Amino acid sequence: MSTLTRIPLTAARGPRSRWTALAVLSTGVLMTVLDGSIVTVAMPAIQDDLGFTPAGLSWVVNAYLIAFGSLLLLAGRLGDLIGRKRMFLAGTGVFTAASLIAGYAASPAVLLAARFLQGVGSAMASAVSLGILVTLFTEPRERAKAIAVFSFTGAAGASLGQVLGGVLTDALDWHWIFFINLPIGVAALLLALPSIPASPATPTPSAGAGAVGGRLSLRAGADVLGAALVTAGLMAGIYSVVKAEEYGWSSAHTLGLGASALVLLAAFAARQATARTPLMPLRIFHSRVVVGANLVQMLMVAALFSFQVLVALYLQKVLGYGAAATGLAMLPAAVVIGAVSLGVSARLNSRFGERAVLSAGLGLLVVALGLLTRLPVHADYVWDLLPVMLLAAGFGLALPALTALAMSQAGEQDAGLASGLFNTTQQIGMALGVAVLSTLAASRTTTLATAGLSPAEALTGGYHLAFGIGAGLLLSAMVIAATLLRGERRG
Repeated sequence: MSTLTRIPLTAARGPRSRWTALAVLSTGVLMTVLDGSIVTVAMPAIQDDLGFTPAGLSWVVNAYLIAFGSLLLLAGRLGDLIGRKRMFLAGTGVFTAASLIAGYAASPAVLLAARFLQGVGSAMASAVSLGILVTLFTEPRERAKAIAVFSFTGAAGASLGQVLGGVLTDALDWHWIFFINLPIGVAALLLALPSIPASPATPTPSAGAGAVGGRLSLRAGADVLGAALVTAGLMAGIYSVVKAEEYGWSSAHTLGLGASALVLLAAFAARQATARTPLMPLRIFHSRVVVGANLVQMLMVAALFSFQVLVALYLQKVLGYGAAATGLAMLPAAVVIGAVSLGVSARLNSRFGERAVLSAGLGLLVVALGLLTRLPVHADYVWDLLPVMLLAAGFGLALPALTALAMSQAGEQDAGLASGLFNTTQQIGMALGVAVLSTLAASRTTTLATAGLSPAEALTGGYHLAFGIGAGLLLSAMVIAATLLRGERRG
């Protein structure tokens, strides 16, 4: 039985206010998810305009990813200590201001600094969003619906970002992929102030009975050494992964940074076991449901990099689609994910349980990646690609179920931490997917090109390998789900 305390039924917000708050939280996650995918389509235009080198261009993505992934745990715990509303507002404000700087960037250095700052703001806002949601919606059916809406926003936002990025880049210029965040961010801030309740700072054991204010709780509960260790460890680990394609997996650079990351994270774990007020209480890992859900998410996100990014590359580099056409070709995936997430996922979770729905979703995604391993060089969109887009419905089933499982054991005092952990494993999975699958695809492409295949044939063969490995990762996720998530409560 889990040692984590379940969230009590204490939400007293009116229905309209709570659903407005959900809209604000979903808008916040939409803004950050859009930013992650909208940039990929515009990168060639950014390179031409600002004079990025090929190696330097990757940092338009990496600067954001490293800051975001490294700071989620810290931001989630600080949100528990000083108040999750404060953290959400501060993060949204930082992200919006950084978007303005990025839009006006006239040099690579300014853009990369703005992208890093965007990652910081995204971590602050995203880390506490789920924590706010689960404390607002305590009734099981309402929580299931709320999680479905929140999950849809994140899942479909990535596909919509590619459409929007292509349209904005072609119709205006790349600067507008950042400027579009400004009205969204301002609207989110204005609506968040009245709709999101001000959660009290979490008291800590050393704070005493009078520690009810955010400042005192932060002073008593902020594990500065632990924060430094986990942030440095995650930053070193993510950096080593995203640069592995450039340096090689067996290089001294990759192995040295990877070893440093493991040492730092091991030191962090030891610190948390002995600290009087740990940044990440290890009791959160006593629940096999929490551990299993985060492991499954890491594998699923890593695998679906091959769908989200490599299919887009296939459309452009092999079939010759433009930026806008590529985004539109991916649109059916966003539509079907939205229809499933919003239309049926909550009812299915309530009736059959999250684990069964998660397994069904993962099964559909395995079939989708299996079909992609058979893509021809001269594919017909309707016959070869549209069925795969429709099978993306599996993500609309899997993500809400997985989110519900990951947050199901989080108590009031750990809601921000559980939210930050869930988002952290998502970013680690993304980094692993980017590094591992893209490296293996590129290596296979080089081998096939050396053997005499045409560029299009070599690229397609490289993508086939990545799709097959992605399917294998999803099968591993299904095994973990069946092993660790059995017997979960449905609420």
